[in-house]
Amino acid sequence: MRLSTFLLAGALAAASLGATAQVSVNIHVPGLIAVAPPAPRFERMPSPRVGYVWVPGNWQWQQNAYGWHQGYWERERPDYAYAPGRWVRADGGWRWVEPNWKRRGGKHRDRDDDRDERHGRHDDHGPGGYHCPPGQAKKGRC
Repeated sequence: MRLSTFLLAGALAAASLGATAQVSVNIHVPGLIAVAPPAPRFERMPSPRVGYVWVPGNWQWQQNAYGWHQGYWERERPDYAYAPGRWVRADGGWRWVEPNWKRRGGKHRDRDDDRDERHGRHDDHGPGGYHCPPGQAKKGRC
């Protein structure tokens, strides 16, 4: 009787150890939003201003919901064209690609542009845009 009680207690202890050894891992990838952004709002573009470009409004993720940032004027850069920011699908979620300036005419190519074309990456993966999460490049996912 004493031996069976001891064996039963040992079996219960062993079973509870197995249950507590299970681990749940939730990996958070910075910059990746699981919820799709809402459709863009209509904004009436103001009359053109000499020396400025219009930056359209967009949705920005703010902690746990999207918030609208209205459009604004930005000073023009000579020999550059403005490329507005945008949301792109990536890794099962959404990423914001920052706006940037691209050289006009194609005479001078940026070193980063050459690198992106060699690796089959375009706009969504350039500087200021897509960021490969740590450890993913080694797995060939970036």
